[in-house]
Order: sequence, then structure tokens, then C-alpha cells
Amino acid sequence: MFSPTTPSEVETLGRFRDSTLGALAEGLRPGQWIKNGFVFAALIFSRRLTSPPAVLRVGIAAAEFCLIASAVYLLNDVLDLEEDREHPVKRRRPVASGRLSAAGAHAAAIALATLALGSSLTLDRDFFFVIAIYAGLNTLYSAALKHVALVDVFVIAAGFVLRVIGGGLVIHVELSPWLIVCTTLLALFLALSKRRYEMVLLGEDAAARRPSLAHYSPYFLDQLIGIVTACTVMSYALYTLSADVRAKFPGKRLELTVPFVLFGIFRYLYLVHQRAEGGNPARLLLADAVLLLVVLMWAASIVLIIYG
Repeated sequence: MFSPTTPSEVETLGRFRDSTLGALAEGLRPGQWIKNGFVFAALIFSRRLTSPPAVLRVGIAAAEFCLIASAVYLLNDVLDLEEDREHPVKRRRPVASGRLSAAGAHAAAIALATLALGSSLTLDRDFFFVIAIYAGLNTLYSAALKHVALVDVFVIAAGFVLRVIGGGLVIHVELSPWLIVCTTLLALFLALSKRRYEMVLLGEDAAARRPSLAHYSPYFLDQLIGIVTACTVMSYALYTLSADVRAKFPGKRLELTVPFVLFGIFRYLYLVHQRAEGGNPARLLLADAVLLLVVLMWAASIVLIIYG
């Protein structure tokens, strides 16, 4: 990542950030695109990673998810304009800070959504429906569902599951039920951790800033996180030992990757509870060297075991 080292570079970066183009680029939240790595799950676990056509199709699908996700982020910023201006962190966002007009963000959101839907229809008709469902569900989330306790975290989790499903549809492979279950549980873990971070950050003003937080408490969220954490680890461990794995990957010892999953979740919990982080999983992954290393080691071990 570019890091300015001279006064002129700092000034140039500042001018770009304050420009309409710079504000729009920031509003797209490219740092969040790392979540679209879930699109590649079916490609890896179907042993199609060595197929260039399959890799290309999944790569295009991931790019289309980037487009539709950015459209949703811009729309959310428009709908949450007044609320974000009162938030200690979100008030720095382009629309809330006034660096990008609400009209400009809305127009860009429509353009990106149109492009994503049109290109996804060209790629695969079934994948088009996944993108459309993702767009519709997140629009409802931005407009109303994020204010409904428990429903809000399940909608966030659904976004990750749709990414996995979409990645499987574009290469026409059957998804393992285990993959869907593990993705759902992991996504719920991340979503609940995010809600806990918001409660800690906002403190007594949490309910006033986000109505759904009035129905949560740190204790309640810790109970839910504990349940989901246990289920996530057990589901992944059972998957690696399942008949499904033995049939698809005979002689492969996927259970050897369980320690990476355990350590990664423990590290995330440490960051959530001991450092009061977890509000932005994508940023946290890139910012914490230990967590990033564990995820990379897990991914490398999966590839080596399946394809070795």
C-alpha cells in the first residue's frame, strides 16, 4: 500500500482524498472487497483451482460482487447520512463528511448496480439471481432490517453465504452442505462480534445511535458469540472428518487444518475482548499481522493438502 513519505506526497494525497473522485473511491470501500474471497471457496474445494477457465469465471464473479457491494455501501451511506454524522467514526465517511454529495453517491450506486446486474446476467443466469438477491436483501437491510435485532446479523451472514453459492454456480459445481453450514456460522460469528464492538464504542449512546442495539447487551452478545464459536469449530472439525471429505479427497488429511481455524478464532476473540476491536473484519484481518498470517497458513495448508 502506498504510504506518503514527503510533504509533497502528503499534500497530493490530501488533495486527492478531498476531491470528488477521491471521495467516491473511498465511498466504494475497496478495503471491504476482501470479503469477496468467499466466492473462491467452491473453486478450491471442488478441486478446480488448476482450471484456468474456472478460475477466470470465479474471478469475474468476484469482481461483480465488488461492484454490487460498493453500490450497496454508497446507498447505505446516503440512507444513513444523518445518523452517520453523529457517529464518532462513521462521520468521517465521504457522504457524512460532505466530501461526496448524496446525489452523486446515489447516482454512482445506481450505475454500479446496473453494471453488476448486467454483467452477471451475461456470465450466468443463475448467478444473476444471486447478485439480484444480494442487492435486494442488502437494500432492505440498509432501509429497515438493520434496525431489527437478530435479523440484522442473519442478513449480514446471508451476504457471505450468497458469495459462496455464487462462486459455485458460475463453475456449475454442487456445493457441500458442510461448506454452507461452516460459512453461515463463521459469518454469524463475525456479525455478532461487529455488534459487540459497536456497543462498546458507542457506550450509553448505543441505543440512540442504532435502535436494534437497544435489544442487545454485551452479556447477551457474548452468550451468542460463545454458542456460534463452539458451533463453528465443531462444524469445521466434523466436516474435515466427514464421509463427504473422504469421498471427495481420499487419503487427504484435512483435519490437520483444524488447529489453524482454532487459533484464528481465538485470535479474533482476543482482539474483540482484549483490544475492543472487531468492528471491521476486513480491516482487522489486514491490520493484525498474526491473524493475517494464520489465515494465509490455513489457506496454504488447504491448497497443499487438496492439490498435493
